Amino acid sequence: MMGEQLKRKYALTDKGLANTKKGAAWTVIVNLTMMAGMGILYYLMQGYMDTLTSGAPLPRAWVFLGLVAAFVVLSFFTHLEQYHTTYGLVYREIKDTRISIAERLRKLPLGYFGKRDLADLTETIMGDVNRLEHVWSHCLGYLYGAYISTAIIAVMLFVYDWRMALACLWGVPVAFLLLFGSRRIQKRSSQKLKADALAVSDNIQESIENIREIRATNREKEYLDRLYQKIDRFESTNRKGELVIGLFVNGASIIMRLGVATTILTGASLVLKGSIDFMLMFLFLMVITRIYAPFDQALALIAEMFVSQVSASRLNEIHDTPTAEGAEVFEPKGHDIVFDNVSFAYDDHDVLKGVSFTAKEGEVTALVGPSGSGKSTCARLAARLWDVSKGSIKVGGVDISTVDPEVLLTDYSMVFQDVVLFDDTVMENIRLGKHGATDEEVRAAAAAANCDEFVEKLPQGYHTPIGENGAKLSGGERQRISIARALLKNAPIVLLDEATASLDVENETKVQGALSRLLAGKTVLVIAHRMRTVEAADKIVVLTEGQVVEEGSPAELLARENGVFQRMAQLQSASAGWSI
Repeated sequence: MMGEQLKRKYALTDKGLANTKKGAAWTVIVNLTMMAGMGILYYLMQGYMDTLTSGAPLPRAWVFLGLVAAFVVLSFFTHLEQYHTTYGLVYREIKDTRISIAERLRKLPLGYFGKRDLADLTETIMGDVNRLEHVWSHCLGYLYGAYISTAIIAVMLFVYDWRMALACLWGVPVAFLLLFGSRRIQKRSSQKLKADALAVSDNIQESIENIREIRATNREKEYLDRLYQKIDRFESTNRKGELVIGLFVNGASIIMRLGVATTILTGASLVLKGSIDFMLMFLFLMVITRIYAPFDQALALIAEMFVSQVSASRLNEIHDTPTAEGAEVFEPKGHDIVFDNVSFAYDDHDVLKGVSFTAKEGEVTALVGPSGSGKSTCARLAARLWDVSKGSIKVGGVDISTVDPEVLLTDYSMVFQDVVLFDDTVMENIRLGKHGATDEEVRAAAAAANCDEFVEKLPQGYHTPIGENGAKLSGGERQRISIARALLKNAPIVLLDEATASLDVENETKVQGALSRLLAGKTVLVIAHRMRTVEAADKIVVLTEGQVVEEGSPAELLARENGVFQRMAQLQSASAGWSI
């Protein structure tokens, strides 16, 4: 039970918990070994006092030197093993932790990323994991080892003399009660610090991403002033947090060190009364110089342990989020996409309500409707980027909610309106559509998507780096690379979400021709706002406010009097600005 609490509190894996136990065990051995060194010194002093008081011979030098040699060897090997268990094993564990986070994120539904701030998520993956790494390696093993070794030593001291033991040890529990009593205050302070740090990161990221818009509207000063205010607030919170932590940590250290004074006063009083001899007092004075040593580091880092619990809770939130699971085999009978009474809500807002239609294999099915009607949502649900709230979506008779998303997506090619490219060459960005594709296959797909025209003008052609998210390209060029990627994959299902929105009329005509040739025989679900794209479809599904209001061929819907599609077509022809 305690092990499970530790795992949750510090985001430990089973292996991490086992390593923490090993680290604590070896810390106990090291602390007891170091205390044994005090015993050797006490043995020497006891022999010397016996010589002075009774004329007894001094301990033989070889005995003392043998004990010292044994202590040095034992101390070396115990410290070496302690380092291995508290540092070496943890550094391996942190590698596995980062890999497990990456695997977890890979399996999370797309909706999760829509709800999380990207700067916040990056801070969790990088900053929070680094903070926990330091706690795992520098705090947990040392602190719990100090607890155990001090308890063992305390029992031994109480056996010698309970009065001196009490005078020596009373400060330890009081100091830790003070620290643990301040845990809520420190946690609130760390949460405020984390929020202010994220506000700074968000502002910086927003400013960089929108630098062109900021400069175009002459808003540089406003954004910089806002950033400076957030940085000042973060620095102020950081100073206050460190002050609070410093007060409690130093206060606890002072209280614990008062044990030295009480040990001297109690020992001197008992020696004068004749209750104990000087050597027993000397023993406790030696012990007290060592017994606080294990807590020196723990006191300095225990505040960090409290702060790390905020990081651990953020990490646990990722691991607690349900992943999109399913069968590892996808064997549909054909590739018809069937929406059956599908409903979907996002943040308690209904986006789709009882949507039913079929996109047949070998046909182009177009989804049309005004902005916000749910067209793009249908496309994403069809690929299981999100899961439906009610109803079902089947491909070839197989409910896609029962199939692992990665397995399912091997049968999909997608081009969305928001193009995502990587900071790599044109060639490698297109090759992403098909692992291991040859250069000739990449060039053929690129030519079909009409990429040759602009690629030939690049300094290194297809081997030209295009910058982060294709920053060196225009919107139309980026979209053509995305189309080429989808064509290269050559999957049986193709989802096109306004795939030609950024192309001029001439290039759109060329790309549409390429799509018509290469998408033959596939299941195509297309979202487009231009009538020429819609007119080429085999079937049109009209959505309004998340519901299907009309369905049929372009000719049928245009001939329907007072129909929604007919009215939208007329409005577009009159350039009234409807989104179709």
